[in-house]
Amino acid sequence: MLRLALCCLFVPVAGLLVAPRVHAQEVVRETVVPQENVRFDYAQVLAVSPVYQTLRATRMERVCDARQPSGNGLSKVVSAVKDRLDGATSKEEREAGLSNCRMAPVVREYRRPIAYDVDYAYKGSKFRTRLAQDPGNRLRVRVSITPQPMAGP
Repeated sequence: MLRLALCCLFVPVAGLLVAPRVHAQEVVRETVVPQENVRFDYAQVLAVSPVYQTLRATRMERVCDARQPSGNGLSKVVSAVKDRLDGATSKEEREAGLSNCRMAPVVREYRRPIAYDVDYAYKGSKFRTRLAQDPGNRLRVRVSITPQPMAGP
């Protein structure tokens, strides 16, 4: 029995010694990306210029012409009767010296800031960015330093 056990143990070990040598495959080099070093600092703001959006709105408003002083009495009477019959000009408008009042579209433009172009300096270098709000005289910046991996041999 002992002989059988030795025989079973010896044959696989002998096979390993006699077997041709297997060459190890080349090891693939892994690229290791180091953890990013991050900190926050402040930069000096050099200039801020707002970026505007122009909006146009049209609405109907009552528009009146200024009444020109007439030269003779007959034209004054004719224009007063005409204004009364026309009905477009109210009593208050006639007293204010207005005539030919009507509803007309009036276009208004509104400008509102939508962003800010910011020029700033950090550690002697100048940068530009666009922000949603005016940062004031200093700007908080995120500083990240990561080493550049060297090219393979």
